[in-house]
Amino acid sequence: MKKFIFPLVLLVFCCATSQAQGNVTEKVEPKVALLMQRFVDINKSTKTISGWRIQILATTDRQRIEDALRKFESQYPNIPADWVQSKPYYKLRAGAYTSKRNAIAAQYLLKNDYPTAYPVTDNEIKPEELIK
Repeated sequence: MKKFIFPLVLLVFCCATSQAQGNVTEKVEPKVALLMQRFVDINKSTKTISGWRIQILATTDRQRIEDALRKFESQYPNIPADWVQSKPYYKLRAGAYTSKRNAIAAQYLLKNDYPTAYPVTDNEIKPEELIK
C-alpha cells in the first residue's frame, strides 16, 4: 500500500502544477518594456561582434597569402579562413571564436602545421561565422 501512495501523491502534485502553469500571466511596467525593446533593437542593428581568430601568416606578398589560404583550406576544410589586408601586410586568419580560450584550443590543433600561428582579436566577426 505504501508503495502506491508516493507515486499517487507525485502524480497529483505534477498535475496540479501543470494546470497552474497554464494560468501564469506576465505583468511588465511600460518603462521596463520600452527598455527591453530598445535592447532588442540595438542588438538587431549590430551586424558584427568582437571575438578571436587565429592568425596563420602575415606577409607583404599577395601570391604567398593566396597560396597559403589554398593550402590551409585543403588541410582544414572545416575551419573557415580568409585573408585581410592591413597595408602593407596581407594576413591569413582562420576561425571565429567568442573567447580567447576557444581560439587557443584551435591554435593547439593547428600547431603541428602552423607553429607560428597565434590568436588575434577581431572586432568585425559576423555572428554566423562563429565556430561553436
